[in-house]
Amino acid sequence: MSVDLATVKRVARLARIAVSEDDASRMVGELNAILGFVEQLQEVDVDGVEPMTSAMPMAMKKRQDGVTDGDKASDIVANAPATEENFFLVPKVVE
Repeated sequence: MSVDLATVKRVARLARIAVSEDDASRMVGELNAILGFVEQLQEVDVDGVEPMTSAMPMAMKKRQDGVTDGDKASDIVANAPATEENFFLVPKVVE
């Protein structure tokens, strides 16, 4: 697959990027080089290779999944003008 000048201008317009004529002609070569590299990567045989998330195998740290109130309720309502049992008190707005 190759990219031409019209494609570069169209992609720039869709991305809402202002590209001058000189920049667009330079990007044609750069994008074609990138696509050429991607085509080379597609030729690599990866059958039997397991996906990995890092170079070193490691187990993720896990924590106990428990529901708590965060012990921050009193801190959250500390600056409120009116509270009751860690709830904000607001004036009634619906009749």
